[in-house]
Amino acid sequence: MNNPSKRVPDPSRRGFLLSSTLAVTALALGCARKSEAAAPAKKVAPGKVALVEFSNDGRRLRTVQADKVVKTDAQWRRQLSPLAFQVTRHADTERAYTGPLLNVHDKGVFRCICCDTALFDSATKFESGTGWPSFWQPIARQNVVEKTDRTFGMTRTEVSCARCDAHLGHVFDDGPRPTGLRYCMNSAALRFAKA
Repeated sequence: MNNPSKRVPDPSRRGFLLSSTLAVTALALGCARKSEAAAPAKKVAPGKVALVEFSNDGRRLRTVQADKVVKTDAQWRRQLSPLAFQVTRHADTERAYTGPLLNVHDKGVFRCICCDTALFDSATKFESGTGWPSFWQPIARQNVVEKTDRTFGMTRTEVSCARCDAHLGHVFDDGPRPTGLRYCMNSAALRFAKA
């Protein structure tokens, strides 16, 4: 007769628990493939950021450790137009088709309006039909920061300046070759430096 106080473990459940425990242990020990994003970043001094400097004709000059630019809202307000302040410091968006850089196609570099860091080369600008300046890649990956933005009930990828944290716009995966990306930027966040 079976004793109800003594339960015999279910073999299928035991096997599941054992295989689950082994899988979790393997992941914890690093058996899973690590992405490039998990690779250790170059060491940068506190308060510094590694950037690539460019001439106005898009020529790569050198990689530098530049000071992060940190200012108060009052200091940014003195430096920027009201629209540039709202866009760059408070992640606002200019109205489509109103930005002065939408139809700029000269050879040159688009720089951060806040700190003058080179962000996009005019050679990567394309007509997206969205009403904002669009580029298929940044001038250097180190010069921009991408992070998840979950505002307005959607998930997007926000793009900011690496040196001063200015909000620039968002990147989408509906762009042209060779990257398939569309960096949709606000004109108010950029300054065009003609070659």
